Amino acid sequence: MIKYLEEFGKYIAIAGFRDVEIAYVEALLEKIRKNVGKNIEVQFFDAGFVATGQHLYFAALNALTAFKNRENISKSLAIETLLYASAQRQIRKAMKLLGIKQNLREIAVLIIGENAGEVDSALHAVSRILGGKRDDEVLELSREKIEKIRNAFEISDVELEAVAREGAMNKALTDLVIERMALLATGH
Repeated sequence: MIKYLEEFGKYIAIAGFRDVEIAYVEALLEKIRKNVGKNIEVQFFDAGFVATGQHLYFAALNALTAFKNRENISKSLAIETLLYASAQRQIRKAMKLLGIKQNLREIAVLIIGENAGEVDSALHAVSRILGGKRDDEVLELSREKIEKIRNAFEISDVELEAVAREGAMNKALTDLVIERMALLATGH
């Protein structure tokens, strides 16, 4: 699905893939760079740490806002989205937490561009190059994933219960991850 972010004049696509086989991360990234348009930013994430598509949507909004306000940490919009998605200020830590690694089977991708057609064709190129199966279910929360995300973002039981309303733990977790990203934006 492609969304238009009117405030920034950008289009974004968020997608999930399963059964991906990555032999060499650098080779994959190089091939992607050669096959997507010059005005396209592509960032991959370990889907096991993505708290729904909303998580990546807000990472994109925060990164675009940081660039617009000249408060970006990195020179690359793609890396900035990774920093926000991981709620980290250091690229190395962000890569370790949410970046893709060799033999990772479930991947999330965020594509940002100025033209809907270019974003769509970049998504098709990514899909072709990644292999595996396009499946946005990898973005959704599962019991195992919730525990991984809680540990990674240091979300306590007390915090989760304070935010959750009757049985809405998944939404509460996503909201808390988004809050962690907002704290990064404020420099805390």
